[in-house]
Amino acid sequence: MSRTPEDDIAFIRALADLLRASDLSEIEVTREYGEDDELSVRLTRGGAVAPAASPAPMMLAQAPAAPAPSPVAAAQTEDPAQLPGAVTSPMVGTAYLSPEPGAAGFVKVGDAVKEGQTLLIVEAMKTMNQIPSPRAGVVKRILVEDKQPVEFGAPLMIVE
Repeated sequence: MSRTPEDDIAFIRALADLLRASDLSEIEVTREYGEDDELSVRLTRGGAVAPAASPAPMMLAQAPAAPAPSPVAAAQTEDPAQLPGAVTSPMVGTAYLSPEPGAAGFVKVGDAVKEGQTLLIVEAMKTMNQIPSPRAGVVKRILVEDKQPVEFGAPLMIVE
């Protein structure tokens, strides 16, 4: 059975959805694709995600499962993903705060934004995905740094 990174991501997202929709607090699955090729995933409710070690030649760095705050936000006492103005990542990828290297950022803290205005870009699989503001408001906090990897559901900004 051949596999692609997209297949692995879809499988892990399905497991994350199952974890969110159930009373389970943890899911651990090993999927074997053949000799010396497997995917081991362990999802734990509460943001702790740790892929199991595997001799597989193709592995994911981290499972895009439960929303986890970025390292910048981890220093905060409250969970930014739970704030009413949180803008979360719709995918796993790399966050870019400006349209190109050396250019001014899309927004900065204190900027007034309109609904649909681009806040940042998340690059996923060589595709640049503009992340629009879900509402009009003011950028209160930027929770990621430029070129920082982000997880599915990770808080990116607070727009209130």
